[in-house]
Amino acid sequence: MKDYHINIFYSDDDEGYIADIPDLKNCSAFGTTPNEALQQVLIAQKLWLEEARNANVDIPSPQYRPVIYQVA
Repeated sequence: MKDYHINIFYSDDDEGYIADIPDLKNCSAFGTTPNEALQQVLIAQKLWLEEARNANVDIPSPQYRPVIYQVA
């Protein structure tokens, strides 16, 4: 299976980094560094997928592609 795209960005409001997975609704995490945010969102992804499987919820396939990759 193809990997899910992960966005990581700095949030002035939160004074730290946010990582999110657009294909998995509400799957995001916070970190004080980009690497910490990445590690936390990977944990969140694992838990999100486990919970979806347990609840018999459809798991979306990776679809999100940033615009920069779409025009290249």
